[in-house]
Amino acid sequence: MARLLYSAITSLDGYVADADGNFDWAEPDLEVHGFVNDRERPIGTYLYGRRMYEVMRAWETLGDEPDAPDVARDYASLWRAADKVVYSSTLDATTTARTRLERSFDPDAVRGMKETAEADLGIGGPGLAAYALRAGVVDEISLYLNPIVVGAGTPALPNAFATRLRLVDELRFGNGVVYLRYDVER
Repeated sequence: MARLLYSAITSLDGYVADADGNFDWAEPDLEVHGFVNDRERPIGTYLYGRRMYEVMRAWETLGDEPDAPDVARDYASLWRAADKVVYSSTLDATTTARTRLERSFDPDAVRGMKETAEADLGIGGPGLAAYALRAGVVDEISLYLNPIVVGAGTPALPNAFATRLRLVDELRFGNGVVYLRYDVER
């Protein structure tokens, strides 16, 4: 059975964007980006909320520039090869290949996808991940903690969510980012 993996690049105080919605401080350097790419290779399908999809759809053409770093080209290739499911009640249509639109998040449908998928699934965006975490369908949480405190903003993990996690991997990068990977215990 495939696993549902939630991954987020966060500030040290747990935000994916600051109070103004900025997340430029989260852009990974080449070392971190290469590591993220390797972690994303097993993903066959991405699940996104509307806002995360609107950010990520840039990868449909990003990385094609002649001067794009190899890690950007690599990630673009990975992203384009994966299927995408966008959950939105307001989006009229998707604009990227291999993408379908769903009007609501159904945990039972996600369980069914995990049972039939040949590759792991990734869930992107803290809003959608909050639904999935509360529904108990997330199997793993990976956090990339950046050495910055932003004070407020969009939290990486939902409020009113309590579960036990088991640390299974950690890594410190030269730029001060710390990677933590947890299995969600059931």
